[in-house]
Amino acid sequence: MNATIRDVALASGLSTATVSRVLNGDASVARATALRVRAEVERLGYTMNNVARSLKKGSTRTVGVIAPELASDFFMLLAESMDRELSSAGYSLIVCSSWESAEEEAKRLRLLAERLVDGIVVIPATGSGEGLRKARAAAIPLVLVDRLAPGLEADAVLVDNEGGAYAATMALAAEGLARGRRRMGFIGGSLELSTARERYEGWRRAMRDSGLAVESEFTSFAGLHVASGYEAMRAMRSRPGAPDAYFLVNAYVHVGATNYLVSDEAGPASSQVAFAAFDEMPYSPLLRFCRYSLAQPVAEMGVRAARILLSRIGGDFGSSPETARLPALLIRHDTKPASIVANESN
Repeated sequence: MNATIRDVALASGLSTATVSRVLNGDASVARATALRVRAEVERLGYTMNNVARSLKKGSTRTVGVIAPELASDFFMLLAESMDRELSSAGYSLIVCSSWESAEEEAKRLRLLAERLVDGIVVIPATGSGEGLRKARAAAIPLVLVDRLAPGLEADAVLVDNEGGAYAATMALAAEGLARGRRRMGFIGGSLELSTARERYEGWRRAMRDSGLAVESEFTSFAGLHVASGYEAMRAMRSRPGAPDAYFLVNAYVHVGATNYLVSDEAGPASSQVAFAAFDEMPYSPLLRFCRYSLAQPVAEMGVRAARILLSRIGGDFGSSPETARLPALLIRHDTKPASIVANESN
């Protein structure tokens, strides 16, 4: 039979109220008394009923996190930095995936609400945001990371996607112009997603400012995955007069496009291709066509999201939703890497 708080009180010769104060971390209890209670807790094997405790206090000390996928380097680093920040404040994470589906995202949001989480961090799965608006209406503190949801007023931690794409495109365009190249393709994702849309706008603005034409047959919005990058690059390189420079929307597309260019199908002409791409990863220098990559401050994004959420959980409901937009870092890969804050090139 499991020991109860009454058993601990009887064994330590104290009242159940005093034992309860010790277990709840009341600093006003004398140190000797607290040590006596904790000794009996350990001897008897007493464990607190956290469910009952949470219902009584109105807080589960948990935070839900929803991402389109869990296996990406981006999410793993983001979750790790959030976990460190939240755990130091006594909170634990419940992590789940939306599988890039608005319906699954809505299910996960309902599940987290039923679990009485104190707050939720979400990387929106799609551009609809319907499930997120319902969660926001339920008064659960909510922070968006990486992407926005249309029509939803909520705290958000983002990257300067447009400024980063602009800086990388300008750098690659200047290099190309110096070598007599005046064309550049674009491989992106659905413009319903704010990140894909903002990166496209940055690329297009840089193309205009560099005096380069945007060619529709070499502009793709195929998706954000390895297969998308592979197929889009194959389609473009199979067309006559394909450009030798490309902007790639993320790391997965970058890997896919590289995989195609090193395949037997691509042919020797592909050796002249140069990329600028979002997402600097540990393996980026190994991607042979990469000239410029953009490093997102993922760990800092996680910390900022956690701190904003903790502030809201703590009762800061009066201020307007906060949007933190952090700069990306432009890295050159041909010689010694050099870093440039992306928005300094605007």
